[in-house]
Amino acid sequence: MTSDRKSTGMAAMDTFTSDGLQLAFTDTGERDRPAVLLVHGFASSMRVNWIDTGWVKTLNEAGYRVVAFDHRGHGQSAKPQDEAAYTPQKMAGDVVNLLDHLEIGETVIFGYSMGARVSAFTALAAPGRISRIVFGGLGIGLVEGVGDWDPIAAALLAPSLDDVTDPRGRMFRAFADRTRSDRHALAACISTSRQELTEAEVGRIAQPTLIGVGTTDDIAGSPDALAALMPNARVFAIEGRDHMLSVGDRTFKAEVLRFLGEAA
Repeated sequence: MTSDRKSTGMAAMDTFTSDGLQLAFTDTGERDRPAVLLVHGFASSMRVNWIDTGWVKTLNEAGYRVVAFDHRGHGQSAKPQDEAAYTPQKMAGDVVNLLDHLEIGETVIFGYSMGARVSAFTALAAPGRISRIVFGGLGIGLVEGVGDWDPIAAALLAPSLDDVTDPRGRMFRAFADRTRSDRHALAACISTSRQELTEAEVGRIAQPTLIGVGTTDDIAGSPDALAALMPNARVFAIEGRDHMLSVGDRTFKAEVLRFLGEAA
């Protein structure tokens, strides 16, 4: 870890080293409180997914220690452009390395979209470190895939948004432009990070799990079909929300707090 700290506007940002990469993170709330680790989605960042949407504030005020970080290739973290750097296994390794760095033995993990996929890989790789799981924005797509992402990679590498005609490609290119992301790093990430799990692997995720998906989300896949594969999962329908808007929904926040409160 470095000693460098930068302001995110709402929380101090620090860095740690994982797999030779410097990754940015925040750690807020009382250290003796239960921990919640937030894992953001593709082309996003801890600021966009978790700070600006009020999740960090909501969880801190509810009495949780909240840790969030920027994935490799995203936000304030290092941005390798080698596709091999972005396997879910390596990205899950970043999660475990952050827990080790902060000496957190066990945590709730809450991942959104790609972050939910990384969270699932983490739960399988280090089950003893994960007490509860929240998957947001990802249902059976964890197993069956979430459609053709090659147009998204092409959209990210196009000279400008005006050159992109694919609707989903335009959505993610516009999002990447708005968040001022490194588009070449994101294109490398999307090429290898979308690896699926098998039904049998998902069935081994035994921690209590909440799956929240928007009712107009056309990316995630069925949350009910995913929950049916898991021994201890339930679904929350985020009414009237699509993939981009579900993450900050107030009813989703309330349901997550109820779910976390069950551990007490």
